[in-house]
Amino acid sequence: MFQKDMRLSLLLDFYGDILSERRRELITLYYDEDLSLSEIAENTGISRQGVRDSIKKSEQELLHLEETLALAARFESLQKQVAEICKDLYALSEEHFDMRDSLIKITQKLEKLSI
Repeated sequence: MFQKDMRLSLLLDFYGDILSERRRELITLYYDEDLSLSEIAENTGISRQGVRDSIKKSEQELLHLEETLALAARFESLQKQVAEICKDLYALSEEHFDMRDSLIKITQKLEKLSI
């Protein structure tokens, strides 16, 4: 059975534009649209095995790019750090009423950085 690795959907967001248009289309249908290999084959006129091979090659390329560049890992790390900072700022705003408005404004700006 062909098992989906859902973190590839995130990698597709980061590196998808590097793939050829056709390979990007196929892997997007598979991961983002959640179509089966058979459904993709039927919709695109490619054999099921051809779709599978293309998706596997695209996955390998995306994983290699992430291994080399680590953009998605850095993004996830930054998201966690922003969330922790926001949590700390909210806690401070509860303790320091005189600074509450300023701390909440800073927190809101940080939250806008998060997706």
